[in-house]
Amino acid sequence: MTHSTGTLYIVSAPSGAGKTSLVKALIDLEPQIRVSVSHTTRAMRPGEVNGVNYHFVEREEFVKMIEHGDFLERAEVFGNLYGTSQSHLQQTLDEGHDLILEIDWQGAEQVRQLMPQARSIFILPPSQQALRERLDNRGQDSDEIIDGRMREAVSEMSHYVDYDYLIINDDFALALEDLKAIFRANRLQQKRQQQRFGKLLAELLG
Repeated sequence: MTHSTGTLYIVSAPSGAGKTSLVKALIDLEPQIRVSVSHTTRAMRPGEVNGVNYHFVEREEFVKMIEHGDFLERAEVFGNLYGTSQSHLQQTLDEGHDLILEIDWQGAEQVRQLMPQARSIFILPPSQQALRERLDNRGQDSDEIIDGRMREAVSEMSHYVDYDYLIINDDFALALEDLKAIFRANRLQQKRQQQRFGKLLAELLG
């Protein structure tokens, strides 16, 4: 049994929809799935770890990486730069791991053009009110910032139509089951099973 090439999954959601928690829970259950660690120029938040949550870099270093063509996609969000390293991403897929890329719709558009074989998942909250409550409960931001994030979220949510899969995160356990189902079904595709079970298939038909 040989390993097949991994699949790249784009996962997008408005801030507060629960994307990070869902992805973390999925990785805890299925450690063979990897998460791409983006580079960013934003400041580290309490509890974050460099190289785990993000690669935190100065703007000057980020600009140098752009000049060297290091990024598969990049975007500016709330005045901070974010980007995905192309070489690390390809290496992980070649090792046979499915890889999750947590990016916004703009980054997703860039990645789709370069890697049309990628699968994309959009996560939505059950209501605007629920989204606002989740943003309020973080206790990190002022009302003014939350208002801005809500406007941004409504604009971002309109892009769900560009994605392959849609998950409504109302009940967390159910949303996690939905997310797991997407990964499992894709692994069962004939092409991927052929790569994994080439020897068995040859014996069955021999």
